Amino acid sequence: MDGRIDTSSKWIPFSSKEIYESFLDPRRLEKWLAPKGMSAQIDVFDPQAGGMYRIVLTYEDETVTGKTSSHTDVSKGRFVELETNQKIVMAGTFETEDPTFSGEMVQTWYLEEIDDGTNVTVVCENVPSGIRKEDHLNGLRATLDQLLSFLQDNRDG
Repeated sequence: MDGRIDTSSKWIPFSSKEIYESFLDPRRLEKWLAPKGMSAQIDVFDPQAGGMYRIVLTYEDETVTGKTSSHTDVSKGRFVELETNQKIVMAGTFETEDPTFSGEMVQTWYLEEIDDGTNVTVVCENVPSGIRKEDHLNGLRATLDQLLSFLQDNRDG
């Protein structure tokens, strides 16, 4: 691990409250968190400081090899900090035997209301060296795009 930091940001025309609530409900989070080509299943989810989480991401393309098993990436960790409608900090590791994907990565999600919407910024610190920067940035952008689509599709409930 080289202490790498990857970040992505997107302005989303929804309130920080609506976005924050999309993080706190595991069934909602499953629908938008995984990048395209993957699905998410949340096994453990306790969104409070010190609370734990475990997320299983499964590749839809069976030719892609996962970090944890043949087709899955499993991330587990804890919520470090939650500031209502403003910030979520999570620290987690991949369940893997590959040292290039090991170590604790910290993800901080910032929600800043501006111009009748919210600027959502995700900052990933200590990104494992086995995750290619270009792939990670593409995945972060796709996740933010999916958050926007999810909110638009669920505007009325």
